[in-house]
Amino acid sequence: MSVFAASFRSSALLVAAAALALSSAPARADIMDSITSGFGLFGGGEKYKTEITPDIPAEDLYNQGLAKLKSKQFEAAGKKFGEVEKNYPSSEWARKALLMTVFSQFEKPAYDDAVQSAQRYINHYPNSPDTPYVYYLAGMSFYNQVPDVMRDQSSAEKAIQVFSDLVQKFPKSEYVADAKYKMGVARDQLAAKEMQVGRFYLTRKNYPAAINRFHDVLGKYQTTRHTEEALYRLTEAYLAMGVTNEAQTAAAILGHNFPDSQWYKDAHALLKSGGLEPHEYSDSWLSKVGKTLHAI
Repeated sequence: MSVFAASFRSSALLVAAAALALSSAPARADIMDSITSGFGLFGGGEKYKTEITPDIPAEDLYNQGLAKLKSKQFEAAGKKFGEVEKNYPSSEWARKALLMTVFSQFEKPAYDDAVQSAQRYINHYPNSPDTPYVYYLAGMSFYNQVPDVMRDQSSAEKAIQVFSDLVQKFPKSEYVADAKYKMGVARDQLAAKEMQVGRFYLTRKNYPAAINRFHDVLGKYQTTRHTEEALYRLTEAYLAMGVTNEAQTAAAILGHNFPDSQWYKDAHALLKSGGLEPHEYSDSWLSKVGKTLHAI
């Protein structure tokens, strides 16, 4: 699986953040009055004197977070940025700190935490210039957790959803091109899972269940590399069931779209062994799929 594609921005983020830290920013005023001893309940007032620790300015906390981040202490960095949010919740520093919290959690990596922090950022700052980047980090947090096809693919589905939101809401963002690419990779992974399950049913002669899986590949993931095999497997499954018109249609569509494919050669040979030829029946559901394939 692809390595974090946004790493190229990490250095730029740190430099920009450091520059921001040097600029003037409102710090919370000290509103606490001095507390003096002298009630004399136990005689020694000096012993119980309360000392007030002044608030750490927002920019200082933020810079401490950056220092942790630069030394790759990602968890500690996230905590420092969290202090900025907690102590200065209504300031611009809080927004910048939350962005850096997402980034720190992503880099650790603590992907589930990064997704949660990204969602908070999106809820609070939907129109921020950095919101597309936060969407991208959230999508990458799911994308980097996509497992092999033998396992559950919910992370791939979630990555597609987040990247799709990024593309739709911020079509001119610099992250759109990579988001689209990774959506394609994730869809290919989902198609591979459907193919795996379909082949499992096919080997056990559960043809209706297998056909449903191969239909899903054509209906949802027809731009992936699994389309050719799905059409061949449909030819195989329908022929085994004796539904020759659907078998012929699947093979015909395979031949129209992938005439040089080995899958088409195998489908043609399979039909020929039963005295049949590829032929597209216009009343078949597969015929409608074929028209969409032609348009791709």
